[in-house]
Amino acid sequence: MGVLIRNGTVVTSLDLFRGDVLCEGGRIAAVGPQLDASGHDVVDASGQYVFPGGVDPHVHMALPFMGNVSLDDYETGGAAGVAGGTTTFIDFCIPGRDDNALDVLAAWHEKARIATVDYTYHMAVTSWGEQSREWMRKCVEEEGLTSIKVFMAYRGAIGIDDTELIHAMRAAAELGAVVTVHAEHGEMVVELQNSLFAQGKVAPKYHAQSRPSQVEGEATNRALMIAETTGATAYIVHMTCQESVTALARARERGQLAYGETCPQYLLLDDMVYEKANFEGSAYVMSPPIRPRKHQEALWGALQSGILQTVGTDHITFSHEQKLSGKDDFRIIPNGAGGIQDRMSLLWNHGVRTGRLNIHQFVDLTSTRAARIFDLYPRKGSITVGADADLVVWDPAGTRTISAKTHHHQNDRSIFEGFEVTGVPSTVLVQGRVAYANGDLKVERGSGRFLARKVTRREIP
Repeated sequence: MGVLIRNGTVVTSLDLFRGDVLCEGGRIAAVGPQLDASGHDVVDASGQYVFPGGVDPHVHMALPFMGNVSLDDYETGGAAGVAGGTTTFIDFCIPGRDDNALDVLAAWHEKARIATVDYTYHMAVTSWGEQSREWMRKCVEEEGLTSIKVFMAYRGAIGIDDTELIHAMRAAAELGAVVTVHAEHGEMVVELQNSLFAQGKVAPKYHAQSRPSQVEGEATNRALMIAETTGATAYIVHMTCQESVTALARARERGQLAYGETCPQYLLLDDMVYEKANFEGSAYVMSPPIRPRKHQEALWGALQSGILQTVGTDHITFSHEQKLSGKDDFRIIPNGAGGIQDRMSLLWNHGVRTGRLNIHQFVDLTSTRAARIFDLYPRKGSITVGADADLVVWDPAGTRTISAKTHHHQNDRSIFEGFEVTGVPSTVLVQGRVAYANGDLKVERGSGRFLARKVTRREIP
């Protein structure tokens, strides 16, 4: 017995048509009009859209970070994603500077055994030594991790210097791996942090002031220059500002193979959130920080024009109590916020419903493009025979008020508290099984699979 999604409007990044989708054995078995429903459970999608399941290219589950461990793990984080239409995510495997990367990868596999959706990793390079090149080769060619992560911030911990970055990018180019880049000028951030703290400026708002948009713009330019010179494919994560968008636009205009990602918080929030009383501004402490409102239109324009290819979340959840560890020092407030459940509805409500994005761009930004860039397509991000039956029945008239009281994230704050959105999933299939239906969430602990990838040919979209 399979599941037949009937009478929906099937939408991909390129196509739109009225029809049915039959799922059997965890895969899409047929797509077309008036398919035979005999022996199958039927999901009525009349008046609704059918999308490929969302792919979030940027999450951190159960991550040890800044003296804490983030609250959402592979079980709860995946469940929250399903409730919002996301059925696949890419986490980051992050060794310490002195760790054996393959040992850390084994530990990541172990903690992922409870996953409720399919997943894969970007492997972080946090230092460069004699074994680094061979570790990268094994990760790409033997372990199926075709993307790496480098941090130009967090110096002294997981950040790397320019020499290490050059080595990592050169090796990635030789192996065909994508280099995902956290672009901030690490030394400048430390200098500004320490200067502000020395003046007695310890509140959450000074986190944002220590990481102005210039440090992101400069680092984005530098990362793209190093990528171009070494032949690497760069993917700039969580872009927040005009300066970084301009840098990426110039690189792509000259024919460089480079990509960019932003997140809903940078599209919809501004830096006034850091002025909230009673340390509530700490909920919004993340790196890079939320910017002044003037940067939002640059980001929306970059999505519309194709300069940015994906919308991730940088999902990492900490409680208010955990954030309080930095009450007297903004420098040690655990960075991050939740968003995996909210991403698709926020982009629909503020993108598609406002006319900023069309429906095909929505599917591309939330699913297909990430699958293509990170070697998951057409298994993910498509509605084609043989693809995984991860599907979203989307109610364009459905509504939800986002709140920490009702979300499936494990933290006790929502950075989108009170946002009213129109456009929600009514039914979500994971591996061909109904895992969410009209508010009823029924994920299966341990059912998520690690997705080993192979390098494929990439092009400037």
